[in-house]
Amino acid sequence: MSRTAQREAPAAPASGVLLDGLVVASHRRHFAVRLDDGESLECVLKGRSMTLACGDRVRIARMAGGGSIEEVAPRSTLFYRSDAFKEKLIAANVTQVVGVVAPDLSVDEELVTRWIVAAEVHDCRFVLAANKSDKPDFDALLARLAPYAALGYTVVPLSAKRDVSPILPWLAGQRSVLIGQSGMGKSTILNAVTPSAGAKTAEISEALATGRHTTTHSTLYPLPDVLGGGWVVDSPGMKAFGLAHVAPDALEHAFPELRPLIGHCRFRDCRHDREPGCAVQAAVERGAVAPHRVALLHALIADSKAARVRGR
Repeated sequence: MSRTAQREAPAAPASGVLLDGLVVASHRRHFAVRLDDGESLECVLKGRSMTLACGDRVRIARMAGGGSIEEVAPRSTLFYRSDAFKEKLIAANVTQVVGVVAPDLSVDEELVTRWIVAAEVHDCRFVLAANKSDKPDFDALLARLAPYAALGYTVVPLSAKRDVSPILPWLAGQRSVLIGQSGMGKSTILNAVTPSAGAKTAEISEALATGRHTTTHSTLYPLPDVLGGGWVVDSPGMKAFGLAHVAPDALEHAFPELRPLIGHCRFRDCRHDREPGCAVQAAVERGAVAPHRVALLHALIADSKAARVRGR
């Protein structure tokens, strides 16, 4: 678990009424919190021992001009990226990760796999939204995504500007985070699913004094009641997704095709590289496992080990 996730929340004040709410946006040490009664407040975090994310449940005390976050509830999940030097929180308490790809930008398959690994290690469902189905080269995109479908991940073709309905059953009742490179259409999907998102974006940006919203920070939006509740977090576009916080032993379990092979190598501490009797390498040789997936596993394990050496 992350060092960030392990830190203790600031202690509650000795007196005063605390109000329950949900973090819906952040900018540095300032947070927009939607109280359970529907009111929105600009809040500051008491103390500096913890960083919050959209989706965090908090308790606040009213103060002049807003509120002070006094308590943070335990998280069921924490979706974030990291390298050996820093962590970037994206969303807390998510149940689902929705990766958004489109044909007008080259799909970075390693990046998509990193999103999947992050979802798997937190037992979150992963869905691939293949956006812009009206583009002429969309069939080529679907062909590139076929290996993910073969691994059991849902691929949802849609054109958010024309018809967003294909993705709605997958969002209904879930606490989702949308993730993807800039230009893939995350915000377009969000605006189609939640028509009030544009107005809410402007309201949050004004409250946090961030100016025009360009998805530079994660922002949370509640889903319409017709979808059975839940919410969606729109995350900034990103070209990299580090997983240095994931323990080396947990990484191989995040690759579904490798799970049946774990424990069947000749050596208990097999690194699935050049060891004799390696079940993983045998699967690669017979074409049951893609070699580039195993190569990525080795790279992720190396990054994880290096981060732990630096952290000592």
